[in-house]
Amino acid sequence: MAKRIIPCLDVRNGRVVKGVHFKGLRDAGDPAELAKRYEEDGADEIVFLDITASIEGRRPFFDAIKRASEDVFVPLTVGGGIRSMEDIAALLRSGADKVSINTSAVQDFGLIMKASDHYGSQCIVVAVDAKGDGASKWDVFISAGGRATGLDAVEWCKKAQELGAGEILLTSIDADGTKAGYDIELTRTVSESVGIPVIASGGAGNADHVYDVLTKGKADAALAASIFHYGLYSISGLKGELARRGLNVRL
Repeated sequence: MAKRIIPCLDVRNGRVVKGVHFKGLRDAGDPAELAKRYEEDGADEIVFLDITASIEGRRPFFDAIKRASEDVFVPLTVGGGIRSMEDIAALLRSGADKVSINTSAVQDFGLIMKASDHYGSQCIVVAVDAKGDGASKWDVFISAGGRATGLDAVEWCKKAQELGAGEILLTSIDADGTKAGYDIELTRTVSESVGIPVIASGGAGNADHVYDVLTKGKADAALAASIFHYGLYSISGLKGELARRGLNVRL
């Protein structure tokens, strides 16, 4: 299977933002405009995350997704503020191809089961925000990384698969926004523990980091934000570099 390169659009108040360790957010542009630009540059998929919806207790940003889906034809994964089957249905009607559930998945295991049974596991992505606690263990955090759950990240990923998740979006809080590289050990441990695709997130700073997480980390896809938003790499340029190193990517 070809390795996927996925730009991530973290959205707050209708604008794409990016920070470090989920904090210090800076404006990075309009979501629909960025999504179209990334599609034209070769993105395999695009992830939209409404990063404050769960904290603010509001529903996802349906209008922005509908606007983006009218001009973007690669798969769209949308997360943030999803609390019910009704939210999932509304997002899919708005143009999302997959939904990413994080906080609500932890709070209500049944939501994963019901959603995967009704819409198919291919539509259901469980997002896992993990922070290291030493000794090669990682804790699961929810509410945009602001609340510890006491769950072990690797065990939670395995449980999410059992409940019906079709994919894991795995973010290292420790690496997020640092551009110092993905958490290879975390990604590899989860990838070897589940039988569904793992999207690695958090820490991309250059082509070496992406190559490492797709090979040493055994991820099926690499998600990145800062390197694309601020012009450090184009998606096509990054894919070309990965292909020259022997990775199977869609050019």
